[in-house]
Amino acid sequence: MGRASAQRKRLSVIAGVLAAAVVGGLVYLLVPMGRSNEGAPEQQGKAQDNPFATMARRTPGDPMALGRQDAPVVMIDYSDYRCPFCAKFTRDLKPELVKRYVDTGVLRIEWRDFPIFGAESFDTARAGRAAAAQGKFWQYMDVVHRDAPQSGHPELPREKLVGYAGQAGIADIPRFESDMDNPATLGAVQADAAEGSRLGVPTTPAFLINGNPVLGAQPLDRFIDTIEKARTAAR
Repeated sequence: MGRASAQRKRLSVIAGVLAAAVVGGLVYLLVPMGRSNEGAPEQQGKAQDNPFATMARRTPGDPMALGRQDAPVVMIDYSDYRCPFCAKFTRDLKPELVKRYVDTGVLRIEWRDFPIFGAESFDTARAGRAAAAQGKFWQYMDVVHRDAPQSGHPELPREKLVGYAGQAGIADIPRFESDMDNPATLGAVQADAAEGSRLGVPTTPAFLINGNPVLGAQPLDRFIDTIEKARTAAR
């Protein structure tokens, strides 16, 4: 077995473990938190009441984050590029949230890789980070999700991932491929995946808005309501 084949087999195993964790009931770590917050919105966003409220990294210059580092509300997005609902969020909801809240300094969005749909999910996460290294993370994600089907998991072989890099305006394609293949890039993806698994992320997309979970591509009003409550609590 060649090195590339062995790596892809290993990634498939890791993805299978993550998927098994999702199916296996780790959801209880998030769902009870969500239910308790429904009855006590005034508590949203307070770290002393919500252990997930401290998950924001607020890393200066993070190319995989949108919005001010000191924004009062941080939405962490655990996603898989091959998830059709993640693509729907990118296409239909993210632009409005950026316009309403990111551009006005209220919201910061931080991406987390949570690849659960096989080796190609890991490959695409690595490609996203390679795009981020050239300041084109969000453009790359937009290209991938714009081309995604309405349902099902798209096939994303390497040649398609490299083609998307050109569409996203990435100038140095050889560097993009080198960064994609860098073991450190895979390590960063795996670290995000491990974080999500420890938290019990039950599905993709899954969001923590100042620690308060929103699961799936919910209607825009659900995001607005949660962000507004978190904004009020953060004052």
